[in-house]
Amino acid sequence: MSRDLAPHDVFRPQVLNENDPGDAAELTRLRADARIEVVDLRAGLRAELRRIHRAPDADPADDRWVYYPWRSALRAVVGARGFNAIRLDRNRNKLTVAEQRRLRGRTIGVIGQSSGHEIAYVAALEGICGRLRLADADIVELSNLNRIPGGLFDIGLNKCVVTARRIAELDPYLPVEVFRAGVDDDSIGEFLQGLSVLVEACDSLDVKIAAREAARRHRVPVLMETNDRGLLDVERFDLEPDRRPFHGLLGDVDVADLRGLATRDKAPHVMRILDATQLSPRFAASLAEIDESVTTWPQLAGEVALGAATIATALRRIGLDQPLPSGRVRVDLERALDELVEPLVADPLSEVPPVLAVEPSTSVERILHSIERAPSGGNAQPWAVRVDGEVVHISLDPDRSSAMDIGFRGSAVALGAAMHNARVAAAAVGLLGSSEIVLGGESPVSVTLRLDSGTDPDLAADYPHMLGRETNRSLGTGAPLAPDVLDTLARSAAADGARVYAVTGETGIAEVADLLAEADRVRYLTDHLHTEMFGELRQPDEDLRTGLDVRSLELTADEQAKMRIGARADVMAYLRDWSGGRALGEYLRDRVLSSAAVIAIGFPANEGLAGYVKGGSAVERVWIAAQKLGLAVQPVSPVFLYARNADDLRNVSAAFTDTLASVHKRFSALMRIPGHEQVALVLRLSYAPAPTVRSARLPVLSSGNDR
Repeated sequence: MSRDLAPHDVFRPQVLNENDPGDAAELTRLRADARIEVVDLRAGLRAELRRIHRAPDADPADDRWVYYPWRSALRAVVGARGFNAIRLDRNRNKLTVAEQRRLRGRTIGVIGQSSGHEIAYVAALEGICGRLRLADADIVELSNLNRIPGGLFDIGLNKCVVTARRIAELDPYLPVEVFRAGVDDDSIGEFLQGLSVLVEACDSLDVKIAAREAARRHRVPVLMETNDRGLLDVERFDLEPDRRPFHGLLGDVDVADLRGLATRDKAPHVMRILDATQLSPRFAASLAEIDESVTTWPQLAGEVALGAATIATALRRIGLDQPLPSGRVRVDLERALDELVEPLVADPLSEVPPVLAVEPSTSVERILHSIERAPSGGNAQPWAVRVDGEVVHISLDPDRSSAMDIGFRGSAVALGAAMHNARVAAAAVGLLGSSEIVLGGESPVSVTLRLDSGTDPDLAADYPHMLGRETNRSLGTGAPLAPDVLDTLARSAAADGARVYAVTGETGIAEVADLLAEADRVRYLTDHLHTEMFGELRQPDEDLRTGLDVRSLELTADEQAKMRIGARADVMAYLRDWSGGRALGEYLRDRVLSSAAVIAIGFPANEGLAGYVKGGSAVERVWIAAQKLGLAVQPVSPVFLYARNADDLRNVSAAFTDTLASVHKRFSALMRIPGHEQVALVLRLSYAPAPTVRSARLPVLSSGNDR
């Protein structure tokens, strides 16, 4: 393909609108020229645009033909809006769409187009500016091609032209201005006019000083990367207009003192800027050989590329008004590689043996052990137990509460489950007496069980099933409930004055799954809820008697990887800022979707904490009954479960109050929970494999009563 159609100084492509009569005539002429390659890229670009999430509208009227005379090539592309959306889509969300829009309002100037070529190109590649201004008077020589990513066709061309052409082939819509004569005292002011940042990458010491003095006057920040041990200099003349150039390292030297110096004569000044003690050994040794065995100081393409990446990072910070003070830093890859270490390899969770419970021997110990086996949110075990003569006291411990435990309602549910377990065990050992719920006193609510010589055959028969009650977070088969299951569970709940509300069938379960997943997303994205959630998890090498043994989550390999990301508060902060994180609820959504039913245990709303205690007893009855029917049970209570009003929701998550209110309303409607009832717990029921491990428990304290 001939390249004779373009003069050596042409660097701008022609952007042509085929709907404009003048442009249409030019297009006809170009298409008729057999030397010009014509390619229409629009079909492929539109296909890419359709794959983009939240893609902008791309009006075909905005499409353009782009003629590159130095390539003898004509290309048809979509309009600038669609083009940028496609090309920069993979920036998200290291750069959000809003951040990209802000950065496109910036103009970046680069003086020097050897290492500056790569800096300008990376800035264009990342889309972190809306205009580029380049300066260099030199032409490309073969010796430049160790670091300028050009070729033999570029030899003899002005370095600015080579850079500008490369950028035009990347993005024909990005404006690029060139100063082919470079800059001097007379032109530096024009070059700096309207610049957001100046990148200084030239070899001339007098231009370096002149550029900084002008940057101070125009209040333009200056960046410089020196291609040795990753040295980056930042001079924020925009924030510190009285700051001395080069951090004051050159003293009172002015432009006239540095003009026209030979390479050897520049060396003392260069050493003052770079600090000879911090240079890499090879670079320092090469300086000693200038004009002897080497012509000038060396540069490697990899170090130039690293410098471009470092400068681009600094440009993004300045462009987005993020912290970047004046100063210098070294991004030293050689030193980093000297510090290679073997990564820590964690043992797979499945290879760690589970904690085994010790069966109690005496009657009272069995009753106390049954209390330990009661479920509680996050396995917090929010109770204090004592045996006082013939009475077992179980009181709520406020110190084990959490943000989701609004008004200690969740703790009261756990207390009710513990009371039911104690009554089951007492019936099994023939010590069942009366029980009572006590409000107020030293604890918000407590229960007592009098040990007597009574029993209850139905309760006693549940003793082994109560001890075997467990949370099963395994994925279910999706098989529907067997007949009469819900009727059986409803009868169990009714024994404590509660009711069962259920959703079954694929459509209903899918709707519930989405609502619970959205509530779980809020839990991840709310700081204190996130902290508490991951504070509940216990690794196998930790004390497993409180909190949730992480193995009990039944995480698949990909879910384990996601959990490591989900545990990071800094990541959650970004997702919250971006109104993102839809995937955070996937773990719960997947499990609910694999269920046979989702049920809620409701009770009258006018009973206060006593109602939650009775509701907790009903939950335990239902849970045991479900397992007896071969069902796997997992609590899936949403963060809003114990909220009674808007203030409660604000305390749960001030940032997502409206979201939670909406989800709460839709959830209640879907589950058909009447307004005069509250919910003790939400459970998912499924047919699933047995769980891998059961969370351990803290032993409760006893008086040593030996029965």
